[in-house]
Amino acid sequence: MQTELSSLHFLNDLNKEQSEAVTLNDQSALILAGAGSGKTRVLTSRISWLIHNQITSPGSILAVTFTNKAAKEMMLRITSQLPINTRGMWVGTFHGLCNRFLRTHHQDAHLPETFQILDSQDQLSAIKRLMRSSNIDEENFPPREVQYFINANKEIGLRSQNVKTYDAHTSKINEIYLNYEKQCQKEGVVDFAELLLRCYELFKKNQPILEHYQDRFKHILIDEFQDTSELQYKWIKLLVGQNNSVFAVGDDDQSIYSFRGARVSNMKDLQKDFHIKKVIKLEQNYRSKNNILNAANAIINNNDNRLGKKLWTAAGDGDLIRKYVGLSDYDESNFIIDEIKQLHRSGLNYNQIAILYRSNAQSRVIEHAIVSNNIPYRVFGGLRFFERAEIKNALAYLRLITNKSDDNAFLRIINFPTRGIGAKSIEQIQDISKKNNASLWHGAIEFKSPTSNTQKKGIPYFVDLIKTIEDEIHGLTISESIEIIIERSGLKNHYLKEKDNIDRLANLSELISAAVTFTETSDVEEPTINLIEFLNYTSLESGELQASSNEDALQLMTIHSAKGLEFDAVFITGLEDGLCPHEQSLAEQNGLEEERRLMYVAVTRAKMKLYLTLAQSRMLHGQTRYNLPSRFLDEIPDELIKAINTTKKIDLIPSPRKTQTNYLSDKYTWKIGSSIQHPKFGQGIVTGYEGHEDDLRIQIKFANHGTKWLAMEYAKLSEA
Repeated sequence: MQTELSSLHFLNDLNKEQSEAVTLNDQSALILAGAGSGKTRVLTSRISWLIHNQITSPGSILAVTFTNKAAKEMMLRITSQLPINTRGMWVGTFHGLCNRFLRTHHQDAHLPETFQILDSQDQLSAIKRLMRSSNIDEENFPPREVQYFINANKEIGLRSQNVKTYDAHTSKINEIYLNYEKQCQKEGVVDFAELLLRCYELFKKNQPILEHYQDRFKHILIDEFQDTSELQYKWIKLLVGQNNSVFAVGDDDQSIYSFRGARVSNMKDLQKDFHIKKVIKLEQNYRSKNNILNAANAIINNNDNRLGKKLWTAAGDGDLIRKYVGLSDYDESNFIIDEIKQLHRSGLNYNQIAILYRSNAQSRVIEHAIVSNNIPYRVFGGLRFFERAEIKNALAYLRLITNKSDDNAFLRIINFPTRGIGAKSIEQIQDISKKNNASLWHGAIEFKSPTSNTQKKGIPYFVDLIKTIEDEIHGLTISESIEIIIERSGLKNHYLKEKDNIDRLANLSELISAAVTFTETSDVEEPTINLIEFLNYTSLESGELQASSNEDALQLMTIHSAKGLEFDAVFITGLEDGLCPHEQSLAEQNGLEEERRLMYVAVTRAKMKLYLTLAQSRMLHGQTRYNLPSRFLDEIPDELIKAINTTKKIDLIPSPRKTQTNYLSDKYTWKIGSSIQHPKFGQGIVTGYEGHEDDLRIQIKFANHGTKWLAMEYAKLSEA
């Protein structure tokens, strides 16, 4: 006999919709859980309710999460709700659960009992080793590109023999994929993507094993369902089968990981495949004030492909959302810091204040303002600007050119990007330099190699490269020097081939902007001394005020990193078309809808206070760029906004030559994201502007000719 609901303490204080979800009959369900609506509580209470009412046993429950932290928190909550042994329950991540299945059935999965798991770095090392043994040039086939190709295909369920290739380059990479599979099988190792694919194949090909687990796990519960990939959904479908129930909790409005393979359409597929007639919507929010929620609702309501819900709270309207338009990105950052100091003086801890940005490169200007004001800070889920690998690599070239005795800089870049210099050659250089009591650079000059400097590999080529760059940058500004280094060193081409090239290249562009700003504000006129001062500045910026893990510190992070977190006060920065939404998304299918979901996630991180900031002008790649305000700002009702300054529209900063007019006039009617037609280059998407009225340039991403800057006066553009 079932216990009365009122006697179950873990059901106390659930709202109507939460209670309905927790106490559903034995059936499949989709719980549409809005931000801050208590989804974790619903998920754990559902498990406790099933067990307490003897509808099922702990051993018949399998719960899937996306992080180990979430899995541990779930188990902790369940054990605090039920005074029973829950050891038979399976709770874990997709990869953790698949590892458990494969360990149990290693023979059927054609794996050794002691198979090892390769993490991302181990996998990359295995690929490099394979390529070296096959004499495959890493310059033409970068190992990270190969790694991305392998994982991307595994994550959609494709073995090498099933991959369709359309050119010689991709065919070669797929051949490496095939040989990599053979190498892993021979060595008894699996990578992360292999865990899920191998487990899926185990179930697919072995009906008795599949039926065993279908018979055991009567209730399968999935957290963050909107983040599931195509293969993960197929895995779930197999395991649930025809007679079991699936309880999926997720929010299609917070699906922001399509670049990782997440398919928001899985939510609609679930409704169809499991005949779910009613979706339970958790719309009451326990985190934010109503003004914040109303702004989030207004933004996300502009997306077409959503299941639909409206967040609300009983906690009152709260403060109006503050909006600030800075003259420049530095002005924007200074406003943010002034507000944060005021919030801190009023009693708010730094760790309850977050600064969010769409792109990692945006953090550089903000970090400078933070350091200048002696505020402790922490970059959540990432590195501070001057600690990022691509920045340190570019600066290492500059350091070595400035100081040939800098052995650390030498070792960092001698074979990066790769140029065929192995550990043995470096050891020989070290022996030469030690013998002559000289730097490694001088050891490299003395080094005798059969490789000529015309082969673009080996130590002679590296020495010649550094000398060539040194000659080219002589007499140039710091920013011009960095731009040449990024190009000539091969860093730009190297990062272009990497999976996360957008962020890394944006960071390198921001380094050029940092050099421009430093030069403009420096009192030193001697170029050589100024360069040394710049290098010292980058070291100091990266070395100061890194808060310890237990110290009260301001939180900086990308919007992606902020998902799942909440703060009393949130600053969403850089709200300009081209930054948020990101310019690349404007040319992608459904890209704008995902950017809008990203904005929705950012807004719903705020509990009490929300600030929306943007800049009239922003330094990009060493040049001032003018962007339109983010279209997302126009989607927020005016009555929810309090403008901090009186700027009503983005105006060009006046030039010393004459007063400039606004480029938003009728003469320039194309907004960023507009589709236009050019007589020579064809159709394209407007992605940005720079310059003043008399020399205004428009940036367009063309379908067949890449991205180009065109003079507005001569572009002869028309609406597509």
